[in-house]
Amino acid sequence: MDGTGETPRTSPDSAPVVVDLSVSEMRARLPEALAIYVAAMGYPRGTEYHRAPMWTEHTGRPGWRAVGAVQPDPAHPDRPAPLVAIAYGYRGAPDQWWQQQVRHGMQATGWSRDQIEFVLGNYFELTELHVHPNAQGHRLGEQLLRRLLANRPERGVLLSTPEVDEEDNRAWRLYRRTGFRDVVRHFTFAGDRRPFAVLGRGLPL
Repeated sequence: MDGTGETPRTSPDSAPVVVDLSVSEMRARLPEALAIYVAAMGYPRGTEYHRAPMWTEHTGRPGWRAVGAVQPDPAHPDRPAPLVAIAYGYRGAPDQWWQQQVRHGMQATGWSRDQIEFVLGNYFELTELHVHPNAQGHRLGEQLLRRLLANRPERGVLLSTPEVDEEDNRAWRLYRRTGFRDVVRHFTFAGDRRPFAVLGRGLPL
């Protein structure tokens, strides 16, 4: 973040660099990461305060991993490079709220018990993937996705994303381009009126 509170725009002279984030680095950069999330999703400012405890709790889950993209400033190489994109996830488990919700959705749309157990028995949950609007258009999302999912031990990966008309946004184009298929469509999670799609694919990517 710069002094104005906005993420600097990317420039041809300094392309964003994708990096792994440890638990301590993620926690230290949590305000930056949440600011990207709010900007990318178009949420009202203040949403980040409600999300911070959840994101922090997620860092302790089995199989957690995070990657980010930072924007180097050649004029100030001694300064920490600001974060412009973030992605993280962890191994799915039966006691997690998200899996319980998806299980109900799969049951309601006709998946058999064996199919559900296969899909939900061994997967990585792609929990968040966001690129700041000022940094979009460089295929950073795909770089983050591939870095995050590289060498994962799980059989597959699942995610949820808001439904949009004709799947016409950057997130949908990324997921379709990288082979994600429908698991459940137009699903409403408890506590959220928006329809979501649950998408998945096998690993490796």
